[in-house]
Amino acid sequence: MNSNQCSFCGKKRNEVQMLISGNNGFICEECIEQAHGIVKETSTAAGSVSTEKIEDLKKPKEIKEFLDQYVIGQDQAKKQLSVAVYNHYKRLLHAKDENREVEIEKSNVIMIGETGTGKTLLAKSIARELNVPFCIVDATILTEAGYVGEDVESILSRLLMVADYDVEKAEKGIVFIDEIDKIARKSDNPSITRDVSGEGVQQGLLKLLEGSIVNVPPQGGRKHPDQKYIQVNTQNILFIAGGAFDGIKEIIERRLNKQAIGFSAEKLNKIEEEEYILSQLNAIDLRKFGLIPELLGRFPIITYLDKLTKETMIRIMKEPKNSIVNQFVELFKMDGVQLEFTDEGLESIVEETMEKGLGARGLRGTTEKVLEDYMFNIAAQKKVVIDRENTLF
Repeated sequence: MNSNQCSFCGKKRNEVQMLISGNNGFICEECIEQAHGIVKETSTAAGSVSTEKIEDLKKPKEIKEFLDQYVIGQDQAKKQLSVAVYNHYKRLLHAKDENREVEIEKSNVIMIGETGTGKTLLAKSIARELNVPFCIVDATILTEAGYVGEDVESILSRLLMVADYDVEKAEKGIVFIDEIDKIARKSDNPSITRDVSGEGVQQGLLKLLEGSIVNVPPQGGRKHPDQKYIQVNTQNILFIAGGAFDGIKEIIERRLNKQAIGFSAEKLNKIEEEEYILSQLNAIDLRKFGLIPELLGRFPIITYLDKLTKETMIRIMKEPKNSIVNQFVELFKMDGVQLEFTDEGLESIVEETMEKGLGARGLRGTTEKVLEDYMFNIAAQKKVVIDRENTLF
């Protein structure tokens, strides 16, 4: 073993920047870089094999079964999301076919549901299952070009980061735009004043959603004249948008009231049923809410998430793989403490959370409050049972 030269390429110590020693030899930084390149190429090639044939694709039913492990209820949204993702994969395969006569366009999805009903959880869960780059971005940080905030192109900066700046990989990705309702224009009439975080952002999103070549600032944020850009083609990027759309129910009710003539008046007796109201949701209501028609045209699939019932909330507490009950049981187990929740205890936590109107997201905060003293005195106990009595608020 010669400590003065690389065992791989034979270069002398004075010809390279560094020599790293191993058990039976030395390697220089140039050989390390070369080896890293080979490993990266091999792993990329191996990763792409799984979507070479349509037989290898996970069918919508399989995708939904996977989502069922993490998200309770919301079958309609899960079904539509599974189909959208499956069709996205099929489009990517179809695009590789050189003899294709028909070009399949993408179907972007918009999800509507109250806070805490599972929109972001659905997006995060589906990201676990996918072997395409996936990122979640928040629409509230976006402003029109030239104003304080981030330009719409920064959405693609996140996707590039997830794809390790591999442009080809990023161009097949999926982007979840959260809080899309926060960029609604402030009134239904086009404004004569500038709406820099509303209608202006919607206009900016159009070219991204439709499919075009976009100059993306590598680090995100705002564009600068002297900055270097990465060109990304958004034609094969699937966009999924989600938002609470607070007040959409009243807009649907107003539209349905207009139809209350003759027999259709019977239908309006069901208006108390929230599910019925939401099932009548369409693009007209979203336009009234403040989304511009051009943007809605680029989201052909509109799906909604049901309001969570008490039974669903209890199931959310204990059924998913990473349920709140399992998380806290695991935390206590690390200290050798056995934690148990009775059915009455879970019911009490759910009732308190529903009173606050925070949805499933609020369950964790309520549980933390219940367990606060037990966690503080963790060393003084061996077993903790949470029933209705010790969850009184």
